[in-house]
Amino acid sequence: MSTFWSLWIVILTTTNLVLLLWILLANRKRAVAGEESTEAKTTGHEYDGIEEYDNPLPRWWFWMFILTFVFSIGYLIIYPGMGAYEGLKDGEGKSWTSVNELRGHQAEAEKVYAETYGVYSKMPIEEVAKNPDALKMGFRLFSNNCAVCHGADGGGNPGFPNLTDKDWLYGGTPEKIHETIVLGRKAAMPAWGSILGEEGVADVAEYVLKISDNDHDAARAEVGAKLFATNCVACHGADGKGNQLVGAPNLTDNIWLYGGEAATIRQTLRDGRNGVMPAQQELLKEDRIHLLAAYVYSLSLEESN
Repeated sequence: MSTFWSLWIVILTTTNLVLLLWILLANRKRAVAGEESTEAKTTGHEYDGIEEYDNPLPRWWFWMFILTFVFSIGYLIIYPGMGAYEGLKDGEGKSWTSVNELRGHQAEAEKVYAETYGVYSKMPIEEVAKNPDALKMGFRLFSNNCAVCHGADGGGNPGFPNLTDKDWLYGGTPEKIHETIVLGRKAAMPAWGSILGEEGVADVAEYVLKISDNDHDAARAEVGAKLFATNCVACHGADGKGNQLVGAPNLTDNIWLYGGEAATIRQTLRDGRNGVMPAQQELLKEDRIHLLAAYVYSLSLEESN
């Protein structure tokens, strides 16, 4: 904070306190010593037959206002509130800030959580995935951080992978799942509409339907096979079974991320797709990610059973 703004805040705050105190004291009325009259006094204002009494504040009310001023002065001494003044420092030489208070609470929470989550952090993910207590914690982590995209049961949504099957874009080993959660993923299916043209898009879509064992136009699929070999095999492979190194999906298993209807496949080819799995390493601690990876891994184990 610059010197100008620091002084501005100090002067403005002090001026306001002084003016408020002056108004309070200036409007306090004391009974004249020895005055015996009990006649009610008014201010002279009258409206619709109602007069305004001119009574002083009750003594207890007046002193409550005074206490608020005393409190405010003490508050501004202890906590930062007067420009660049940082307030009193604690035993570690730190002044109070909301950030420091938050970090202190987080540190205390981490000590508690370390006793809970830390029990499983050194266990292999495969072993954690078979522990019922660990899976309960993993489920809560999944519900809070992942369910909004992948669904409460991990079954996925259009554009968000189903985590309960055996089909993995980047690999379903514990290590790969952990890597995906930590680093995130950025998938990109290029748009081919301007290269293939609408007819070429339709032909390749029919070929994709063919290799996924769906109803298709045989004549178009034959033409599409040649276009596929020229433009698509670099990512999806000559057999269309995909490549986990680049996240290219298997096109032969009839499992679809965006849908397997002819119109949807044509849209994917024409306009491309872009998917993002956010990296969680800055949001979740390693022990939580370890539990989360174990839970996701367990979902595919349930499917295989």
